[in-house]
Order: sequence, then C-alpha cells, then structure tokens
Amino acid sequence: MNDANGTTIDVRDGAVPPRMATGVPAVRTVGLAAGYGAQPVVHDVEIEVHPGEVVTLLGPNGAGKTTTLLALAGELPPLAGHVELDGAPTRTPLHRRARNGLTFVTEEKSVFMGLSTRDNLRVGGVRVQDALALFPELERRLDVRGGLLSGGEQQMLTLARALARRPRLLLADELSMGLAPLIVQRLLEAVRAAADEQGTAVLLVEQHVRKALRYADRVYVMRRGRIELSGTAAEMATRIDEIEDQYLSAGT
Repeated sequence: MNDANGTTIDVRDGAVPPRMATGVPAVRTVGLAAGYGAQPVVHDVEIEVHPGEVVTLLGPNGAGKTTTLLALAGELPPLAGHVELDGAPTRTPLHRRARNGLTFVTEEKSVFMGLSTRDNLRVGGVRVQDALALFPELERRLDVRGGLLSGGEQQMLTLARALARRPRLLLADELSMGLAPLIVQRLLEAVRAAADEQGTAVLLVEQHVRKALRYADRVYVMRRGRIELSGTAAEMATRIDEIEDQYLSAGT
C-alpha cells in the first residue's frame, strides 16, 4: 500500500480473526478518566485489546498515552470509569496484575547495569535459551554487564525478559525511543510474533508511526487526553499524512 508520498507501507489486513473479535478482550476500558491527584489527564477513554492482537496507541507528546498505560497497569487509580481485565472490572495494583499475566515495559529500560546479560535474565526468572530464541543477537553478549550494552541491546534484553514469560497482556511504552531503524524493526517483529504465536494481547505506544502500522492490527489516536480516531492499521495507512499533520504534529 502506498501513502500520498508514494512511500510503501506494508500492513496486515487489519482484520482480527473472528474468534478474537467475538471473545472477551484481554483488557478494556470503559469511560476511563485518570491522572495525578484529583486532576484528570485523560478523559472518557474507550480502548480494548483482544488476545493475539497488536493495537497501537498514537498521539503527540503530552496527549496522555503514558497516563493511559499507567492506569491500565494499575499504577494510577481511575478517577472515573474502570479497567477490565479478561472481562472483569479491576482496581488491583500492578504487582497483582503482573501475577495474572500482565507485563508493563516502560520507556525507561529496566536493565540492572551492574549485572551481566545472563544474570539479568536469571533475576527476571527467564531461561537464557528462551531469551535467545527471541533475540539471538544477545548470545555473544551474555557475559557483558548491562551497562556496557548498547541502547538497542538493552531494549532487546528488556523485551526478552518480558516476552519470555509468555504474558497474556503486554503494555509497552515507546520501545523504540532513540534506537536505530533496524533495532526498531527487530523489536516490533518480536512483539508481533508474541501476539501471533503465544496469543499475547499487546497495547503499544510507538513514536515510529509508519513502522508501527506494519505490525499492528488496529490503531487508536489520542489527542488532548481523548481518543479522537480509531480504525484498522490498513485504514490508517491510507490516511497517514492526514493523521500525522492533524493529530500527531507538535502543534496539535
């Protein structure tokens, strides 16, 4: 598929398999408002992600994307509305949601800088062979301290620890921030494979909009704390210039 500039954007067909679309979402928000203290940052947010689906949440800086993920993860309590996990409303904190299969990858890399790659995996309760199946690039870096890994290697390690646990739900905030395009592609490929092969439900906040569309099933666009646009990745690819100009530019 070509955008208005003639750039090819390869996307999936955007269709969620019927068993996914008709089943209970892994996560769903109903009229969600959340923020800090008593001040809401996001308002009336309606999002759902099904097992085996990759959904991308787009928006300019300050739109409320991270706040939304924090509320879904249980780090911020709803100020209105609620979050549902597997169809049941919940107000449990992050550590309890994690025990039930939720993994939250924040934009800060969660690497123990003084430990080797191998020991980072062990501390995370992940078998080395499972991590290497996801990112074979880490094999030659197993005995290198986390602080000496490149930024891309640190993010591979972070995502390997998350995905090797076979989470039911992955929330990922800006996986690709500051990374080279080839590394971004590897990370997004691993996320897509987790959805396709493990049935993981993925909600991904991503700054590389055009790359994200290649791996996503559906897209939500957030601006000023509200969801203003949603559709399949295929639909959004045909409107990419409009979306970038009207919804994602710094002035919006």
